[in-house]
Amino acid sequence: MIRHAARIVTLVCAILTTAAQAQTPARETQSDYYPPIEPYRTGYLKVSDTHELYFELCGNPDGIPVIVLHGGPGGGSYPNLRRYHDPKKYLIVLYDQRGAGKSRPYAELRDNNTHALVEDIEKLRLDLKLGRVQLFGGSWGSTLALAYAEKYPENVHSMVLRGIFTAMRDETDHFYHGGTGVYFPEVYEKLKAVIPNPSSQDYPKQLLDVLRGKDETKRKEAARAWAAYETKCAGINISDAEVDNILKGWDPFSFSLIENYYMANNCFLEEGQLLRDSGRLSGIPTVIVHGRYDVICPPSTAYRLHKALPQSRLIWVEAAGHSGGAPPVVSALVDGIKWVEPRIKRTKP
Repeated sequence: MIRHAARIVTLVCAILTTAAQAQTPARETQSDYYPPIEPYRTGYLKVSDTHELYFELCGNPDGIPVIVLHGGPGGGSYPNLRRYHDPKKYLIVLYDQRGAGKSRPYAELRDNNTHALVEDIEKLRLDLKLGRVQLFGGSWGSTLALAYAEKYPENVHSMVLRGIFTAMRDETDHFYHGGTGVYFPEVYEKLKAVIPNPSSQDYPKQLLDVLRGKDETKRKEAARAWAAYETKCAGINISDAEVDNILKGWDPFSFSLIENYYMANNCFLEEGQLLRDSGRLSGIPTVIVHGRYDVICPPSTAYRLHKALPQSRLIWVEAAGHSGGAPPVVSALVDGIKWVEPRIKRTKP
């Protein structure tokens, strides 16, 4: 059953992509992603007494190194994450963060925090002898990219980020405490139905308490409600039937558990830390891609980061929400990678 939670993340991404593509001419949907590829190497890296990370290498072994940071927390990598970069030019590294995807042990909360995840990137970079890397991440992946780059700026030659989340309280409050309800009122009501005390604005902690509680029925209800809520809000054209199809037959417990664990702990970051320390990123070419109608991570967050990084390039995607698989977002990310490419300094740190 724990493997089902990893598979639901892949299925969510595939369904969101398909739903977005249904509105887009075939030429546009086929031309942006690079063709599917398979890893030429896979493996596990032991990063602590508890955790082993699954990783895979794709593309050109001698190419420009890029580390892909998946979303969540608690999500995992999936095949389309290999397809944003030209495999002839890039060495594309995918991996699953602690407790996620194929990493072991799955859904493990022990020793699972942002500081540890930052150090995991560094351990992976050193183990694979990558030198300076590009960080490519969306949503929580953008958070983790910023956290790593601010600690190890000398190891990062560029960043391409999407769906910006900087883990500030106003962002978390928006997602948990009514911001999405303006656009998805009936979906938000379903989420509130599994919150023990909806009048108290500490939803991440309450959800975590339920998910870690002894009542199995309530755990399952909360896990499904959270997964359905996030899935529905991620796209701009996904039906309730599609959400039900995504969740049918799968157990989203692990995904919901890890994500709410992080949010209940303020993502293990100081308030405003990522913006406060953004000066350490000067000199790192950065592209920010954000959907104009992203209700999970509001566009104001992307703009706030862009203003903190005066040399960054901000790309608004007008007909898109949060999903990184929507065709106009894919196109913007591929364009962003091409824009940053000539600005990369590849000398080793």
